[in-house]
Amino acid sequence: MTKLDDLLPSAKDCMQTIAKAEAEKASAYMRHQTDAEAEKKALLDKLTKPSGISDDERMKRVAIIIQRAVSNGLTEVFLGKMPKELFTDHGRAINQAEPGWENTLTGLPKEAYDFWRNNLQPRGYKLRFQVVDYPNGIPGDIGITLSWH
Repeated sequence: MTKLDDLLPSAKDCMQTIAKAEAEKASAYMRHQTDAEAEKKALLDKLTKPSGISDDERMKRVAIIIQRAVSNGLTEVFLGKMPKELFTDHGRAINQAEPGWENTLTGLPKEAYDFWRNNLQPRGYKLRFQVVDYPNGIPGDIGITLSWH
């Protein structure tokens, strides 16, 4: 015959088991958050430094992207999105369409803008920066679109 203590834990033991499980979940969540923050910091560090791509190489890449889009009947192409932390005001001027918003660009977004201004704008191409998401109602990432219409 089994003893009652072996069959049914006490209420206190139940609460300790639940507390331990919750602590393990919280610890796992914190590890995940720490890893995510480290990844974001590494990405920001990478995006704030010069890309090292020459204008000739960049022009070859852009030409391929544009030719592929045109052959598919498109008049614009989404180049990607950048974390708002790459903008000195976290994208506020872009969100408000303020004159001089381009002065808030840093890192890779500034490189893209400068390349467009020097090489693509004279050929009639347009470049648009805009907020593409609003987490918790706050402007988030900034999207970059190149168009030719």
